[in-house]
Amino acid sequence: MEHFSFATYWERGDAISHAVAWLLLAMSLTSWFFILSKGWMAWRVRRSAGVVRRFWDAPTLQDGVAVVAAGDPEGIYLALASQGTVRVAPGQASLGSAVSPAEQMTRLLRDAIHRSTVRLESGLTLLASIASTAPFVGLLGTVWGIYHALAAVSSTGPVQIDRIAGPVGEALIMTGVGLMVAIPAVLAYNGFNRVNRLTLSELDAFAHDLHAYLTKN
Repeated sequence: MEHFSFATYWERGDAISHAVAWLLLAMSLTSWFFILSKGWMAWRVRRSAGVVRRFWDAPTLQDGVAVVAAGDPEGIYLALASQGTVRVAPGQASLGSAVSPAEQMTRLLRDAIHRSTVRLESGLTLLASIASTAPFVGLLGTVWGIYHALAAVSSTGPVQIDRIAGPVGEALIMTGVGLMVAIPAVLAYNGFNRVNRLTLSELDAFAHDLHAYLTKN
């Protein structure tokens, strides 16, 4: 009985088999890069959630913005807090100055939330794409490997199960590799979405409170 190994599969594989393996390796490295970088960012964002409470404990708006700037290294909450110091000049002729101050502030806060959302969701589409396609890429490698093995065996005589068991077993490795690439990406994608939902909910509440404070006069 032949020993199943990826090395033997690689030796027997052709250009397409090798291309599938390289593609899965690239997908794995890319997904782990985003998993680690986004995981670090998510941990820092959740650790910074307390700056909202400290912002409202500050004696002045400027002090509150300084507190948020010091405690929010990713700038997710700071994007909102800093809008309190932004104003459109009264005499400035622009579309923004044509609306009321309350509407100007609504637009500024909405834009700040949008920028924070873009930062939080960056890379998630790629993770989702890898999670959904990696199993099929691995399956393609398996199907092609089985076809390649059957073609090679049939060209030398009658096909016998003991002669194709080794090549077929080795080809199945690619399906396993595809799942190994996809599963971490799926779990990370779901985890990051959970963190983003919590953070965006807090940002929405923070924006509502800021708007009430900044337009009270």
